[in-house]
Amino acid sequence: VQLQASGGGLVQDGGSLRLSCAVSGSTFSPYVMGWFRQAPGKERESVAAISRSGGSTYYVDSVKGRFTISRDNAKKMVYLQMNSLKPEDTAVYYCAAVLRLGLVYRADEYRYWGQGTQVTVSS
Repeated sequence: VQLQASGGGLVQDGGSLRLSCAVSGSTFSPYVMGWFRQAPGKERESVAAISRSGGSTYYVDSVKGRFTISRDNAKKMVYLQMNSLKPEDTAVYYCAAVLRLGLVYRADEYRYWGQGTQVTVSS
């Protein structure tokens, strides 16, 4: 399974970005998908996760109400819509996949990882 994240960039405080993650090499729908981020000097943090059907989602408290995770199983894509961005959201964002039921939000439970895309929010 290969994951390719894209959509990062430089945005001002309060702005929006939409991250995309394209999945190839396998059937997409059985995979739980997640977004993680890692800022310089900090541990990798779970941001959001979505179940196989898209019916269940998880968000870390710091992004609730601002970020939305979604997936398109037909296109083998997962998205992270990020609104009201803050400087503390600055990090490299990674998408990840694991063959699992339910929701998974621990980084060590994910099997496949994308290469990361940089998000920088200026104040």
